[in-house]
Amino acid sequence: MNAPTRLPTPTVSLVRLNDPNEAARIESFVREHGGSVFHRPLWLHAIERGTGQEAMGLALERAGRLAAWLPLTLIHSPLFGRALVSSGFGVGGGVLAERRQDAETLCRTAEELALRSNASSIELRGGVAPSDWQTTSTSHCNFVGDLATSDEAQLLAIPRKARAEVRKGLNGDFSIAVGADEADRAAHYAVYAESVHNLGTPVFPRGLFDAVLDGFGAEADILTVRHRGEPVASVLSLYHDDGNGLAVMPYWGGGTFAARGLRANERMYYELMFHARRRGCTRFDFGRSKTGSGPYHFKKNWGFEPEPLIYSSWNAPGVAARNINPTDASYARKIELWKRLPLPLANAIGPYIARGLG
Repeated sequence: MNAPTRLPTPTVSLVRLNDPNEAARIESFVREHGGSVFHRPLWLHAIERGTGQEAMGLALERAGRLAAWLPLTLIHSPLFGRALVSSGFGVGGGVLAERRQDAETLCRTAEELALRSNASSIELRGGVAPSDWQTTSTSHCNFVGDLATSDEAQLLAIPRKARAEVRKGLNGDFSIAVGADEADRAAHYAVYAESVHNLGTPVFPRGLFDAVLDGFGAEADILTVRHRGEPVASVLSLYHDDGNGLAVMPYWGGGTFAARGLRANERMYYELMFHARRRGCTRFDFGRSKTGSGPYHFKKNWGFEPEPLIYSSWNAPGVAARNINPTDASYARKIELWKRLPLPLANAIGPYIARGLG
């Protein structure tokens, strides 16, 4: 009888990602193991450049072969404290590993790293976590589905009620532009900043969007809807292989106050589906939404099925987790006050707050 094969002893190292060869090796690992955009060193680098939050990661190897990877952003905020986040400013992440044991090993190492870094918590947006960590699958859902094979089929794939809203948008006096030059970026930021201000939340730094666009190059772009020359809806999208095909992910998008009545958001997402298909995409990753929220129902009404996301967290002994949930009741008054701020003032202050959310 043959004895069971013993695996080589694993070694875990902290990766700072400033070595291009090491970053390229991890990019290959992510691609080969079906990782997300948010597992990529490219994403971590862009976040660091755009927000100043430190990019790093933990790599587990056996006999010189990479076997597990945990992307991390060390988030620091005077308002919200310090946390290790996988992955910073992403909706996915967590450990990417071939074996559960390796994933748990990286999580335990992350606990030690958090304590050394004076971080009060670790947040994993996906992946495996130890059984004594807090885990939830009810807070957020993701929405992803196949694109249709033609324009007409795409319209018919949208359920009747939402399709009627799209048809209204198709009849609007709109022009559509796709690109990533300064005019595209300025229009997107103006629209996005107004959109999040209307929701009562601070806007991210313009530098974050610039860093993502510069870092991803042809794998990112902006689609903007203009009404009589004025931008009313705009979205920054990422393109990636989700393991089932090339997918477009509309990531940072929004509309002005006028967009709702004009059905500009409906037109924007419908046009993005066309644009993505022309780029060779077969999948539409509508992204995550908080379960039961307005955006959750909007995406569901478009025919996308919610897929619960598994998020896990660890807190240092005796320390409460940071609270960055805008729907928490404790933020209700602050949100209402923020909505009343003049937009130029909110845009000036907001990035200093938002870069600490992660």
